[in-house]
Amino acid sequence: MKGYLTALRAITLREAQRFVHQRGRFLSALVRPLVWLVVFAAGFRAALGLSIIPPYQTYITYEVYIVPGLCGMIQLFNGMQSSLSLVYDQEMGSMRLLLTSPLPRGWLLFCKLAAGVAVSLLQVYVFLAIAAAFGIEMPLRGYVAAFPALILSGLMLGALGLLISSTVKQLENFAGVMNFVIFPMFFLSTALYPLWKMAESSDLLRDICAVNPFTQAVELIRFALYGQLALWPLLWVILGFAAFFGLALLGYDPAKGLRTRRGPP
Repeated sequence: MKGYLTALRAITLREAQRFVHQRGRFLSALVRPLVWLVVFAAGFRAALGLSIIPPYQTYITYEVYIVPGLCGMIQLFNGMQSSLSLVYDQEMGSMRLLLTSPLPRGWLLFCKLAAGVAVSLLQVYVFLAIAAAFGIEMPLRGYVAAFPALILSGLMLGALGLLISSTVKQLENFAGVMNFVIFPMFFLSTALYPLWKMAESSDLLRDICAVNPFTQAVELIRFALYGQLALWPLLWVILGFAAFFGLALLGYDPAKGLRTRRGPP
């Protein structure tokens, strides 16, 4: 057990040091959601009317609605950036050295995942504090209740990033893969508009948004910020984490993984 905890502490400290030295990463993680909150929300407020839908008990402004989605955006981008560092470590050889340690490969990857989630939690709560300074406040109990929800959503989105990194062999290819994952997941979700709004345009788009794992993460965070438990999103987030992490383990298995190199014929 001591060896397991030592590995967790070492990997977490390494990720924290990398985060501290990359101040641009922290700023960019806040600039993206703040642009949506301050700029786009001001323009969309008049165009998008929002009815009373759970967990809200009254009419809300558009800024209030998108805050949970922007929290999910922070975790989504952080999960992908953390996976980007894995691709870099693979090219440099440090990841190969790490995975050759006597500890189980699954535990080492989980430690990397947990370190990324810890960083994303800091970024999310700083964003919520800035949103509160702009007058967009949540119930006090919601900030506490959102903590486990943010951990679960961060684990699922981080596991998705692990899965993607297990299929990428070169750092240059990762940016293209991110564009085909991040933006469709973000825009085809309830982060920016509710499902009934999508249904007014297309039932197909509504159905795609409903099965999007990022939608379930956003809804889990949304209800938690108001002190409520959304059982269906909770179940989907847990299942999504188990599926993505299991496939990531398979991808990083040198005998069965997706990155296995074929030998000479």
